[in-house]
Amino acid sequence: MLEPQRQPENGPSLEHRRGSGGGSWSPTVTIRTSIGLHGLALAGLLASPNLWLRGLAVVAANHAVLGLLGMLPRNRLLGPNLVRLPEPCARQKLVALCFDDGPDPAVTPPVLDILDRHGATASFFCVGRRAREHPGILRDIIRRGHSVENHTDRHPLGFAAFGMSGMRCEVERAQAALAGITGRCPRFFRGPAGLRSPLLDPVLARCGLRYATWTRRGHDTMSRDPGRILRRLTTGLAAGDILLLHDGLCARTREGQPVVLAVLPDLLAEIETRGLRAVSLPGALAAEPPTSLDRASMAPRAACRRTD
Repeated sequence: MLEPQRQPENGPSLEHRRGSGGGSWSPTVTIRTSIGLHGLALAGLLASPNLWLRGLAVVAANHAVLGLLGMLPRNRLLGPNLVRLPEPCARQKLVALCFDDGPDPAVTPPVLDILDRHGATASFFCVGRRAREHPGILRDIIRRGHSVENHTDRHPLGFAAFGMSGMRCEVERAQAALAGITGRCPRFFRGPAGLRSPLLDPVLARCGLRYATWTRRGHDTMSRDPGRILRRLTTGLAAGDILLLHDGLCARTREGQPVVLAVLPDLLAEIETRGLRAVSLPGALAAEPPTSLDRASMAPRAACRRTD
């Protein structure tokens, strides 16, 4: 078995960019079409008020389509979405391993121990509130060579239905908390349950975050059967895949064990058997070494509201 190599993989520190304008946002064809339909409906209403019902129907149908797309986590029509690793990573026989909804003091430390034994690294998509409750676990994640990524501040299941300011609040508060604890800005974001709003991308651009979902997931928050979860993750498993498990809110086996702890050793053994290597997202993308953040760049916005 390979000995763990504990070189930090979290990638370069990103500017929090509050006050410097953030990153640029380029809407997809779907979003541009939606904006155009709203403009046409408004123009039609102004030109002929008696057509308001038709205009309303067009806008309602457009919103229904956007809502449906937001419920399909792996689609790219609402914005860029890292569903698989780039081809150069696949050629290197890499797979990315991700854990959502932590940290959990009963689950995350043993997950880290299992990863250590297999010389594997992973990306932990952490909830800001839980990170503030268990800052030592986040520091341990970084110390062991993994990455900490953004999974909102409170994990609200209605996150995708928030207005832009509500989403910005959740993302920026989590970004500030995670960066403040680890000294490194998360580079990736995943919404609760993978649900996505068409208004999210400008928020992510402002924070310098990249949206990431998965190639295959274990559904380990619902299933109590380790064998079934393992089959979901390994059937068709190939280089370049992004695999999703949970170190927070995971189901328990019938014996009461967190199911991720029953699945992970067998999953890592299968990855090794297939000649693949499990790494974090920044590790797979060969990011540059991180730099420290200044305190001002990690300060949350005072004007940020919890919801719209």
